[in-house]
Amino acid sequence: MSNHILFVCKSCRSASIQKGEPTEGSLLFEELLALHQDWSRKSELEVQSVSCLWTCSHPCTIALSSANNKFTYMVFTDLSPSETAPALLELCEHYLDSNDGDILWKQFPEVLQSEEVAKIPPVD
Repeated sequence: MSNHILFVCKSCRSASIQKGEPTEGSLLFEELLALHQDWSRKSELEVQSVSCLWTCSHPCTIALSSANNKFTYMVFTDLSPSETAPALLELCEHYLDSNDGDILWKQFPEVLQSEEVAKIPPVD
């Protein structure tokens, strides 16, 4: 089990998605799992679904966290599953390479730079 986890909210859905249709969150999770299978650093990062991250008005949402006393990045919202899955893995590479989890804004993939982001300090 990895010390780094990318959490994906599977219940995230926009108002246009009807009950019974796949949610954007579940589509993003599936897209990330598919890309993660062939990712060169998959042993360093676990992709895990969660039932809800409480950002229902802004689907899709992820949280990037570590047990290694690093910052947690939470609440990328309004993510398009097909467009952002590769960018999220690119961001994860920067996170894995960082000693403290601090990622410079200019290192964020362009598609993620316009999204809402919260950086939560580690618990000592």
